[in-house]
Amino acid sequence: MTERSDDRATTSAVRPYVITGGRTDAGGEPLSLESLVVAREADPPTTLQPEHRTILTHCQGLLSVAEVSAHLGQPASVVQVLLADLIDWGLIVTRPPIPPAERADVTMLRKVLHGLESRL
Repeated sequence: MTERSDDRATTSAVRPYVITGGRTDAGGEPLSLESLVVAREADPPTTLQPEHRTILTHCQGLLSVAEVSAHLGQPASVVQVLLADLIDWGLIVTRPPIPPAERADVTMLRKVLHGLESRL
């Protein structure tokens, strides 16, 4: 039995809706794709849905929202709703994205390079 291509499109369109319980808003300010999340050292309740558990499994170290989305194979908007749930339940901690580095002082870099070269 072969699966029609329009059946797959319908299934994939319905699944995110089901995962989030129909919610499209994370409630409050959504997490940016660069925001970092990490699971807390707490035992999750047994009533969590599989996607929440998968997030907790992957977030043992710092991961960005984009990375969590890639691991789950779900759109970032769906992952943001699920992460908001986990934040509300106290199961994960978020960190703001690491700001881009300010432009390095070329004079200082030259001094460092000169100091390293003098040690050789």
